[in-house]
Amino acid sequence: MRANPEVVVIGAGFGGLGVALSLRRAGFERFTVLERADDVGGVWRDNTYPGAACDVPSSLYSYSFSPNLSWPRRYAAQPDILAYLRRNADAVRDRIRFGAEVVAATFDGGRWRVDLAGGGVVEADVLVSAVGQLNRPAVPDLPGLDRFGGPVFHSARWRHDVDLRGKRVAVVGTGASAAQFVPKIQPVAEHLTVFQRSAPHVLPKPDARLSGRARPLAVKAARRGVWLACEAFTWLLTSGRFSRGLVAGLAAAHRLVGVRDRALRERVRPRTRVGCKRVLFSNDWYPALAAPNADVVTEAIAEVTAQGLRTADGREHRADVLIWGTGFDVAGFRLPMRVTGRHGRDLAEVWGGRPRAHLGLTVPGFPGFFLVYGPNTNLGGSSIVTMIEAQCRYVVAAVRHLAETGEPVEVRHEVAEEFDAEMRSRLADGVWSGCSSWYRADDGSITTNWPGSTGEYLRRTARLADHLVEEAR
Repeated sequence: MRANPEVVVIGAGFGGLGVALSLRRAGFERFTVLERADDVGGVWRDNTYPGAACDVPSSLYSYSFSPNLSWPRRYAAQPDILAYLRRNADAVRDRIRFGAEVVAATFDGGRWRVDLAGGGVVEADVLVSAVGQLNRPAVPDLPGLDRFGGPVFHSARWRHDVDLRGKRVAVVGTGASAAQFVPKIQPVAEHLTVFQRSAPHVLPKPDARLSGRARPLAVKAARRGVWLACEAFTWLLTSGRFSRGLVAGLAAAHRLVGVRDRALRERVRPRTRVGCKRVLFSNDWYPALAAPNADVVTEAIAEVTAQGLRTADGREHRADVLIWGTGFDVAGFRLPMRVTGRHGRDLAEVWGGRPRAHLGLTVPGFPGFFLVYGPNTNLGGSSIVTMIEAQCRYVVAAVRHLAETGEPVEVRHEVAEEFDAEMRSRLADGVWSGCSSWYRADDGSITTNWPGSTGEYLRRTARLADHLVEEAR
């Protein structure tokens, strides 16, 4: 038996902190959180662009065991979410090592050896990777980028030292981040040019200020109501053409109200079916694009010049600042460290470019190793925190199993293969298969998203079924 297993958690964002808090709540104290940065927060620490906020209501985008009774808005902004995470981190801050970048993890002699940049080593019985999916900014490889004469940066690495007032600003991308920062910079820019490869479906965002301190029961009820609404929205997106048509109709009405100019409205009309790309929620995206100092360019970018961007039609669009609103490199799910399991098996080689894990959590041949926010656990219509909490409970159950039996959890090959086949089958002709997006890998496979509801995932991760685990050999 290993009555008090040692656990190492990599990353101190929502996932890593959730695991740490869950372990402490369950009475396990021998855990260490390794965070390469100097603060907690993950994406909510890194993404500080103007207007950064969550598109899931705050009551659901938070830990169920740690409700915030004083959210200032229904949809929390980045500073408020980061403050919430920092407050929660205080309960486990004694177990967090900052500036600890993991470069490799190896299963050796029944335990995990974790190598740090600079030469440090940490050992553990259980290893949890909570590095997430949205941490590698995607930047297009455009010809001539080195020739541009002005500042160039990605929204996830916002340059607050660059004053955009009175500048000609070029924004490449029309995803979730761009939909938030474009309306904030449009009023101060001399001219704003948004380069759109494909138009998103946009729904109104029912945001509102919240006043005072809410009652715990009211917050609990609100959380339940939002969860049910998100489950219904997921059903609308995934259940069939008619239900998706209802969502598309609402998006079309929102577009009609927000864009009066017919020519512009036609340029921003989505050509893809609703749901196959991320649906956005915004009240000011269309008004920003319709402003007199804004322009939407749909021609493909051919090259970057010293003074702007040239599109395929030969036109040069002058700009003083270039901002990438191009999202993240997600489909490959490349971990920032090398992970080696039993018999020297490298996880990247096992995946072979197509990441997969049973329930997004465990991989055969890697005993006592867990992924939080792993492959096929992203969502298109609900709160990822719901998924993360389910994964945290699963990890705690696995640690308890190890403490009671002395054997680490390892999913059986045939069970993992059956789950992978199920994912491929359900996703092959689902809503996300209809267009090119960050949900899909280059080969067309979808390794990011969960095909069902969060309720289904909660049920399937509720316990460690005996037939899913085997002893490490």
